Amino acid sequence: MRRLLIANRGEIAVRVIRTAHHLGIATVAVYTEPDADAPHVAAADEAVPVSSYLDSAGILAAARATGADAIHPGYGFLSENADFARDTATAGLTFVGPSPEAIAAMGSKIGAKKLMEAAGVPVLPADGYPLLVKASAGGGGRGMRLVQGPDDLDAAMAAARAEAQAAFGDGTVFLERYLVDPRHVEVQIVGDSHGTVVHLFERECSIQRRYQKIVEEAPSPAVDDELRAALGAAAVAAGKAIGYVGAGTVEFVLDGDGRFYFLEVNTRLQVEHPVTELITGLDLVEVQLRVADGEPLPPEVLDAQITGHAIEARLYAEDATADFRPSTGTLHRFAINAGPGVRVDAGYRDGSVVSPHYDAMLAKVIGYGRTRADAARRLARALVRAQVHGVTTNRDLLVGILSEPDFLAGRTDTGYLTRHDPATLAAPDPALAAIHALAASLARRAGNRADATVLRTLPAGWRNVRAAPPPVRYRGFEVAGETVNGAPLDDVRVHRATATEVDLEVGGIRRIYRVHRADRVYVDGGGGSSALVEEPRFPEPVAAAQAGSLLAPMPGTVVEVLVAAGDRVHTGQPLLVLEAMKMRQTIAAPGTGTLTELRVEVGRQVDTGVVLAVLEASDGGDG
Repeated sequence: MRRLLIANRGEIAVRVIRTAHHLGIATVAVYTEPDADAPHVAAADEAVPVSSYLDSAGILAAARATGADAIHPGYGFLSENADFARDTATAGLTFVGPSPEAIAAMGSKIGAKKLMEAAGVPVLPADGYPLLVKASAGGGGRGMRLVQGPDDLDAAMAAARAEAQAAFGDGTVFLERYLVDPRHVEVQIVGDSHGTVVHLFERECSIQRRYQKIVEEAPSPAVDDELRAALGAAAVAAGKAIGYVGAGTVEFVLDGDGRFYFLEVNTRLQVEHPVTELITGLDLVEVQLRVADGEPLPPEVLDAQITGHAIEARLYAEDATADFRPSTGTLHRFAINAGPGVRVDAGYRDGSVVSPHYDAMLAKVIGYGRTRADAARRLARALVRAQVHGVTTNRDLLVGILSEPDFLAGRTDTGYLTRHDPATLAAPDPALAAIHALAASLARRAGNRADATVLRTLPAGWRNVRAAPPPVRYRGFEVAGETVNGAPLDDVRVHRATATEVDLEVGGIRRIYRVHRADRVYVDGGGGSSALVEEPRFPEPVAAAQAGSLLAPMPGTVVEVLVAAGDRVHTGQPLLVLEAMKMRQTIAAPGTGTLTELRVEVGRQVDTGVVLAVLEASDGGDG
């Protein structure tokens, strides 16, 4: 292998490029128009534009044009596409992954369950209620419906089929027993072309939102040596049943009694592979590349041991306090410091644009330590000190999880975020927010004096008559002198203030607050961050949106329109569905009335704040 094309984007493309260069392998990136300035393009030796990361013909043409002799698919996109793996081999290129036959065998969840049952791997039965309707061809929560009893079955099957057909082009669904709040535990396997398959222990992936993982760790706090051996044996049996070559993951659900059941096989590298790398000391991408080159699994893989504990947090551009609504924009500052015990895998940098076209994950931040508590503390501190300016993120939710007692005690399962409200876990500290507003005001005044053309040494806001300096208003805060919203902060002392940094003592506690003015005023420090919207002293009058207007809460594409102009609607009735970053947001009627206007249609792309529809409330109604 001399030249490797990475058929992917973002942090996984950067990750693969890093290992390839370490091994002396030249790299080729592919990119779409929104990613023209993305970090993975700059990291590679060469880059070729393509129409889409799903454009298999374009990607193979890029490989031919650059002389690449191998393709790494990363995860997502074409990574589990058996036809792409087959076409790669037909073109005389090495596909860094399992055989097309293995991918196809696991591509159908129905067929995969039959194979696993025959191999002696425990599978979930389809007897009794509650049941889960699942799409055979997909995942990520698409084509999935919970059925509590027989009266709900027909409607759930029809809805799941329709969603699966729309999402995956295959409406086939199946039933299996629904376990209430199980743990989601997966096992890393690696196999070589000489018939050896081994496991590299388990990962706990139970904390999820919308059926997608946000916190993963290895090893699982719920798995002891006996259970680990059983899980590993089942995973190896699964791998051998399909002749697995490369790195893959066998996923299980674990009930409260310690019984586990097969869920699926991911025939690719997983997003959360870094936690396994940290506890084993292995580079799984290097293992993939060596195995793809025909090498047998080396001794360090065959004899791998668990050392320490690792926890990964997925940093997403989304608002955890608003049902995980995706966020887009420019990253005016993106700084997450790696260091001893902290690893950062990122696909963005300062100035990167977070678009609605792709997954909302900005980075994976991983904490490692001798104990689980060490890993959690290091990870939380890295997230708290991160500077992510320009988009709303789930950072506060992640920090809240990492300090929450049930998490710290290892009491996690797929119902964790049902029991622990994300909006509460991510809620900002109002006292800290007030201090941040004061710090922003002090930095603003210091900046104004620094820019003055005369008498620059006078303090900001100084005047030769006794009067308070004019107030500074941010959305939700008014700062006048050392008072915020009319209430004085306790024992305030300003040690130093510049336009970008404020050394401030409040209530006897002295801290450094960093201030960055961009689209908003960002303040970091004191164990948290704030994004403040500065309001003008003399606002211009603006025309209000028409009464009853329903505004787009996020940028995205209209994928469903469920009503028509003139329809009578009731409170909570779904009207239309937006999609951005693989997430769907249903727009519901805020009250009862008549839909007088519908301004969008399926396929229309909209920006935040665009009027989607206009609702005229009924007299005496609830809207």
